[in-house]
Amino acid sequence: MDWPIAEVARMSGVTARTLRHYDEIGLLPPARIGTNGHRYYGEHQLLQLQRILVLRALGVGLPEVGRVLAEQVDEADALRGHHRQLLAERDRLDALAGTVSRTIAELEQSRKDGTPMTSVNRPQNLFEGIRPSQYEESLQDFPEHAEEVARRVAGMTPQDVEAGQRERTAQMIRLAELMAAGHPADAEPVQAETDAQYQALIRLRAVSAGEYRAIGRSCVDNDVWRAAYEAIAPGLAAYQRDAIEAYAVTRLG
Repeated sequence: MDWPIAEVARMSGVTARTLRHYDEIGLLPPARIGTNGHRYYGEHQLLQLQRILVLRALGVGLPEVGRVLAEQVDEADALRGHHRQLLAERDRLDALAGTVSRTIAELEQSRKDGTPMTSVNRPQNLFEGIRPSQYEESLQDFPEHAEEVARRVAGMTPQDVEAGQRERTAQMIRLAELMAAGHPADAEPVQAETDAQYQALIRLRAVSAGEYRAIGRSCVDNDVWRAAYEAIAPGLAAYQRDAIEAYAVTRLG
């Protein structure tokens, strides 16, 4: 039995565009292509897609995913290894949840007594449980960008990756603070933060106004992204989306 690309997209939550991209780069060829030109996938391809998505969820870039899949490893043995990694990831997420919970409490306390949050919490504790690749994953709707991110990260030192991750986390916290202060999404301080985000994106590759707006919508539509924003502050995902929309309209045309 095989399934058409639309059905595979529905079952897996991966867009048909991403599935076509996986085929184009040799990561997941379909079982066959029908006379109508549509791609069809069999059980083997579904298992392969599961492995790809598990590896992506673990933060593995597409080039490395290809190398892992090229190894002649029994599928059950491979999944056992992925299962061990997922259990480790569960533990990391537990640690991250604790980090965010402590940060919320410390932010509220610092606002009450006026003392800097870092006077009671070491700055490095803000990043406990955060994996450097956290913001590179879940880019499946933007495969070209995901591939470039993975390529750049592969050539970076661990220190550079960590520094970039810390800056991205700091950007999210600054945005949450602007939201809490009552600034609308199109206010200049918010747009300045959004411009910094956009400039970081285009250092990787050109990003059109339309693609940037799609990235903004994914802050709400992508479950993983939305959860990351909402863990910082309720409503932050929609606030980021609206800030990007305003930026794309007023500055990118």
